[in-house]
Amino acid sequence: MVNRNLIRELEIGDDLDQEIDAAMSGADADDYGGGGTATLAVNAVLEGKVLRVDDEFVLVDVGYKSEGHIPRNEWDETEPPPQVGDVVKVLLEEFEDGSLEEQRGLITLSKRKARRIEDWLRVMESVHENDVVTGFVTRKIKGGLLVDISGVNVFLPASQVDIRRPRDIGDYCGRCIQCLVLKIDEARRNIVVSRRALIEQERAERKKQLMETLEVGQIRRGVVKNIADFGAFVDLGGIDGLLHITDMSWARIGHPSEMVQIDQEVEVQVLHIDRDREKIALGMKQRTASPWAKVADKYPVGTVCAGTVVNVMSYGAFVKLEDGVEGLVHISEMSWTKRVSHPSEIVKPGDEVEVVVLAINKEKQEISLGMKQTQQNPWEKVAADYPPGAIVKGVVRNLTNYGAFVEINDGIDGLLHVTDMSWTRKVTHPSEMLEKGQEVECKVLSVDQQRRRIALGLKQMADDPWTTDIPKRYKPGDLVKGTVTKITNFGVFVGLEDGLEGLLHISELSEDKVENAEEVVKVGDPLEVKVLRVDTDERKIGLSRKRVGWSSEREAAEGSAED
Repeated sequence: MVNRNLIRELEIGDDLDQEIDAAMSGADADDYGGGGTATLAVNAVLEGKVLRVDDEFVLVDVGYKSEGHIPRNEWDETEPPPQVGDVVKVLLEEFEDGSLEEQRGLITLSKRKARRIEDWLRVMESVHENDVVTGFVTRKIKGGLLVDISGVNVFLPASQVDIRRPRDIGDYCGRCIQCLVLKIDEARRNIVVSRRALIEQERAERKKQLMETLEVGQIRRGVVKNIADFGAFVDLGGIDGLLHITDMSWARIGHPSEMVQIDQEVEVQVLHIDRDREKIALGMKQRTASPWAKVADKYPVGTVCAGTVVNVMSYGAFVKLEDGVEGLVHISEMSWTKRVSHPSEIVKPGDEVEVVVLAINKEKQEISLGMKQTQQNPWEKVAADYPPGAIVKGVVRNLTNYGAFVEINDGIDGLLHVTDMSWTRKVTHPSEMLEKGQEVECKVLSVDQQRRRIALGLKQMADDPWTTDIPKRYKPGDLVKGTVTKITNFGVFVGLEDGLEGLLHISELSEDKVENAEEVVKVGDPLEVKVLRVDTDERKIGLSRKRVGWSSEREAAEGSAED
């Protein structure tokens, strides 16, 4: 059904409106000849006789007192040149001098416009809306094309040239085409035609016939009409089917244009038909056997094979084993020891790699591959190479709140926990003892091969002073000097030597009761204190400031009172 509202208020131009404003007025053969008189009307179509022919004008007698002149170029090269005595039909355009009543002055005539009016009237007798007409595209104008239909120029809008608008409608100039008449406006002398509507009508009929015979599994030939990022549309002869990019080839392709081109004829298989929505899914790769059919037999788990890296993602790399068969090497399967932040650190597209088949999911067409499995796992030798008690050298690779990671071999780290950095210092952050890039010597404390962990110790490089020196150098009753390192709500920590600290409880600060230690001492203040106790099991030293001046008798008496 033609949409009659498709084009509104289109104008042909070429003075056609003016040329047909007046119907042919009542001039006939009897009006010509010896000086008779007849009613003269502007825009009347008359017959006249050629009186004279020169280079620029042809003088014509139309039976009135004054002759009319016609430009010489109104005779086409395809017709015989004018001769004196020829009878021609002309349109009376205007009087150059005088008035209509006086019938004086030179008359302006047009042979070409008279012919156009006759052509228009002739076309109106045979052409109606919804008729199919054949015409010759004469030229491109603003908004569309002019098509000559039996001597009358009709308008073909650009949107009606084809189903898909061409890049340049000017390519149709000089072609003979068929169109459907959309609208005839006799008042404005306009005809609007559509080649697209005719094509759509023909396609609708072919589509109906095609849908009646189309079946899933059929092999059909078609022509590629459009290409998008997700696939190509193929004209099967009345209806388009979608050839999705994933159904073009068993192998990976980046864009449909790698497989097909516009106007290319292709052979496809019908995969699915939605008759209600008139949608058809097509495939090219289905015409050949899927390479996945024999993947499990060809690549059993454990097989070592060569492949090509075709794509690198943040989570891994896809490796092509053969056309249509790709596997994923997950980032965790790339190296036994190297910390891989992104697969591009290991591989790039185009690299030839050796992989091991780890798993196959035939239904999902997925293969899990590994690269590190082609090499021996160095962690299998860690227990033998680094037994507990072994002294190792390494470089501090990273610092965390709980310790430092020390690289003792390529890709093999050990953890040096903050509690294993010093016998005497209370290390709250490893940066107090180490810095990144520093070389250190440590002792292997333990190896967990399954969890791939090595525990290292720095303080274990020396004997534990709490079992040797500290009990000998700090005895209850000794007076020692130190510096306030930290103040808490329950007391003061006093640094004695090389990170060794003792606790001066708030009750031991002064003879007087102290509510806030900061009212008595400040961080950095030097203090003389008395050793109250040395607890080697808890690794603590108890100190007192108020007892510094106490005599042994008072100390004993205070101890008896506390008991």
